[in-house]
Amino acid sequence: MADKKILLTRDGLNELQAELRILREEKRVEIADKLKEAISYGDLSENAEYQAARDDQAQMELRIGELEEMLKPGNYEIIDEKKKKTGINVGSVVTLEETEKKETITYTIVGSQEASILDGKISNESPIGRSLIGKNTGDTITVTAPSGKSEYSILKVA
Repeated sequence: MADKKILLTRDGLNELQAELRILREEKRVEIADKLKEAISYGDLSENAEYQAARDDQAQMELRIGELEEMLKPGNYEIIDEKKKKTGINVGSVVTLEETEKKETITYTIVGSQEASILDGKISNESPIGRSLIGKNTGDTITVTAPSGKSEYSILKVA
């Protein structure tokens, strides 16, 4: 694993542990059943179902390995949301206003393993996340991203 620890909220740790459990206990059994069924069709060299099941198995085992490595003691750090440092940090919920478009958006700052833009969770390592760390309500940030520069006002931090 990398030298730096993975930052996780308590909920994020629980989600990763649940994903690992499901992969080990449920998905492995499902894929084993698919493999048995595909093998029953005969000639494995031209068996598309068998190849697809083997590909699924390889991807699943890769993800299990990633999760096991991430969740080893010492490889992650739980962010105690009650003991946040001054300003915005991992675990903060931040409401921003994009200055030019006057659009308001709310993000939760999380570690990179929990990030999901569809769920409103951005990584502390993303351009916006990096710019927000340590800032407070009322501050303005300028974010340089692949799409260009944007300016945001921090409306609320929870």
